[in-house]
Amino acid sequence: MNTEKNVVVLDVRTPQETAQGVIKGAVEINLYDPEFEQKIQQLDKSKTYLVYCRSGKRSVSACNVMAKNGFSKLYNLKGGYNSWSSNR
Repeated sequence: MNTEKNVVVLDVRTPQETAQGVIKGAVEINLYDPEFEQKIQQLDKSKTYLVYCRSGKRSVSACNVMAKNGFSKLYNLKGGYNSWSSNR
């Protein structure tokens, strides 16, 4: 995936899911990790985030958590990794 320097692709899937493949250059932070909120605090809030999971549902939840933590430029990859990988 071609991204600009101020755009971060964020994969919120589990390690078992990411073992099946990832979008090149994605930052991996498992939504189910008990330290998810702590880990996202280390990210740059001024950047734009394209968030994805397997099907697009968990990434919506991740975007909601991120918004509550001060992130404003958030986009959910509709259909998640499944959709992206089938359309490559």
